[in-house]
Parts: sequence; structure tokens; C-alpha cells
Amino acid sequence: MNHMRINKLSPLSRKALNLSTFFCLYIAQAIPMSFFSTAIQVLMRQADYSLSSIALLQLIKLPWILKFLWAPLVDRHCITLKDYKRCIITSEIVYALLILMVGLLDIQTDLYLIIGLVFLSLIASATQDIATDTLAVLSFGKSDKSLVNSMQSMGSFGGTLIGTGILLLVLQHYGWHVVIPCLCIFVLLAIIPLLKNKHMKIIPKEPSKRAQFTDFIWFFARRNIWKQIGFLLLYYASIIGILSVLRSYLVDLGYSMKEIGIMIGIGGTGAAFASSFLAGLLVRKIGRYHSRILFAIFILLTTLYFMCISWTVPSFSMLCLGIVLLWSAYGMATIVVYTTSMDCVRKGCEGTDFTIQTVLTHLSGLLIAFLSGVVADRTGYHGLFIFEVILASISLIYIFYFFICCILKIYPLWYMPAYKPIIIFIRATLPTAIRVAVKYKSPLFFFQCRTLHSLII
Repeated sequence: MNHMRINKLSPLSRKALNLSTFFCLYIAQAIPMSFFSTAIQVLMRQADYSLSSIALLQLIKLPWILKFLWAPLVDRHCITLKDYKRCIITSEIVYALLILMVGLLDIQTDLYLIIGLVFLSLIASATQDIATDTLAVLSFGKSDKSLVNSMQSMGSFGGTLIGTGILLLVLQHYGWHVVIPCLCIFVLLAIIPLLKNKHMKIIPKEPSKRAQFTDFIWFFARRNIWKQIGFLLLYYASIIGILSVLRSYLVDLGYSMKEIGIMIGIGGTGAAFASSFLAGLLVRKIGRYHSRILFAIFILLTTLYFMCISWTVPSFSMLCLGIVLLWSAYGMATIVVYTTSMDCVRKGCEGTDFTIQTVLTHLSGLLIAFLSGVVADRTGYHGLFIFEVILASISLIYIFYFFICCILKIYPLWYMPAYKPIIIFIRATLPTAIRVAVKYKSPLFFFQCRTLHSLII
């Protein structure tokens, strides 16, 4: 009896073990994906492929956009903890084998076959992600969901740091046929903590709660879900907009690819990695609603910083500070997005509902990235940063109205004394933003400015 007590883990130790297990699973997804999306791009350019051909490479990420289509299948067939483990391990093994097959090919002669195999490997990776996300939802209570979301974000940012930074240097020195088997081994090693973890527990699903193929459609028919959807589409849209043009912005300022790699790949991603962990603790401490507001204000201040430095030629230190702020805001925002997404899942459809919400953020990111490029072309970087400030302001007002005022039953929001400084600022800056939009003849920009102006005034 005493021996059993000694061997039994404390709740804190069990939680730490579970969190580390999920961190390994998430980083196993991110490293190969980030490596392939960057390395193949570089190698194609070195082989004199056209930019349009290289642009088509983005299609390999399509499985992660379309994974909601087979998420109900995972929800339906995974009932117990054993089922989820089997699904994750099988997906990881297939993922590793496909990566190994890629390593056996020659990038110079078998490029399109390599791209095809990478595409298939990302289907396996997306399936693993569905099962892992569902298991994360079921394994942690509401108070601890922000912590597992920290592991999710840290795994993603850490994997990007390794895949697009360290492994590219290894590729340069040791070659394609050395790096790829290492990736394969790493993916397999990442499932060992899951195999060894005997302390993870979930409540098995009831047969009547099993997911159907049409569940992803019924997700949008739920009461009050559109409030969450609007939040997902808006929350870090302004951050994505700046991130999408950041490399081009630095190139136009005269920085080399090596300098940009260090500033963004190490400084920026490292900041996101650290902020994800801190944000998870903060969300757990102060709650979802306060975190939404706090991080939204931080996002707005970050966009304001970029708008301010665009008035002049920024120094290296000013840019580094901006990059740290930008990636920190992104890391914080992802925690709130993932945590609230986990809160909005239906019983029995956890994987489907969470997948739909993450896909919505990806689609929003793609749209905003495209729009930001169009705005930057027409108005320059300064006009773009004003555009992002407006997006961040709209997001903040949206949160005030739909998540704070509704709870406090206070209307209208601009009568609330605590928010007066923000409203005063928006009233002061929006007329200038509207004049800029009219000057540069940007209909979309003008419409958004006028909409926000009419809400406030």
C-alpha cells in the first residue's frame, strides 16, 4: 500500500507530465512542416524555378485548411483514450515514413514527386493534429486549458524556430540526405512520451454523442456561435497583416536575408515562444474575458508602434523592438484564440469544432495577408499600418461590445468611464485615417474607417 502511494504521481506532477507530452506532439508537427515549406522554396529558387511556380508551393499546406472535412471521422471513431493514442501514433508513423521516402529522392530530379509526398505527409500530420487537439480538450479542465494551449503555441513557434532556422543551416552544411532522416527520427521520438504516459485520463464518449459527418455544418447553426466566429476572424487580423509584409518591409529598408533571418527567425519567433508560455499563465490567472481585452489593447499598441515608426526611417533597434512586440502579441493572441475555441466545442464533436475554429483563423489570415498586400501596394507601408491600426481598433471595440458589455449588461459601451481614453483616441485619429483613405482612393480602407467612425461618433 505504501509502495503504491510512493509510485503514485501528485496532481501537479501528472499535469506537468501531460503538458510535456502535448508539447512533444505539437513540436513534432511543426518542425517538418516549417522545414519543408522553407527549404523546398529556397532550393526551387536556387534551381531557377519561376516565382509563380514557387508560389504554388503554398498548396502543400492545403490539408491543414481542409482538415475539418475528416475531423468528424476522427471524432466518430475515437472514443476511448486508447483510440486517440492509436490514431496519433499511427498518423505519426505514416508521417515519419513519408518523410523518410522524401529523403531517399533527389531534390534536383524528383522535385514534383517530393512535393507530392510532402503533401501526403501533411495529411497525416493534420490527422494527428485533430486527434491531439481533441485529446487536449478532453484531458484538461477549463482552468488548465490555457496551459495546454501554451504547449500548442510553444510547440508551433519552437518548431518553426528549429525548422526554418537551425535545420536550414544543417541542410547547408550536410545536405538533403542527412537532414531528412533526422526529421524522421525526431517525429518518431516525439511519440515516446505519449506511449510512456500512463497517467493521462479522459471520460469515454457516450455512443449517442458520437460525431456525424454533417457535424461541421451544424456547428454554424448553434446559438451565439457567430459571436465567437467574429472574434476568431478579427482578433489578430491586424497582426497577421503586418507579419505578411514584414520581410518585404525589411528588404525595402536595406536589410540582408541573413539579418532578416536573425531578426525574425530568432528574435521574433523566440519572443512568440516565451510570450505563449507567459500568456498561458496569465489567462489562467485573470481569466478569458480580461485576457481578451488586455491582449487586444497590446495588439492595438503594437500596430500603433509600427504606424509611428513608418513616419521616418527606423533604426535597427527600433525595428528589433517592433519585431519583438509584434511576435509577442501574436503569441499572446494565439493562446486566447485557442483557449476560447476549446470552450466552444460540443460534447462528442470536440475535434470537429476545434478544427473548424482553427481553420477559420487560417482562412482569415490568408485573406488579411492578401488584403494587406493590396493596401501596401496602393498606399505604401504607412497607409498599410494605419489600416492595421483600424483593424485592431475594430477588434477591440468588437470585444468590448460582444464580450464585456453583454456580460455587464451595459449599453452603449462608449458611456463606460474606463473606456473613455480609448474612445477619445479613436475619435481623434479616425478623421485623419479617413482623409488618407480618400487621398489614396482605397474603397475598402475608406469603408472600414467610416464604419468605425459611425460606431463611435
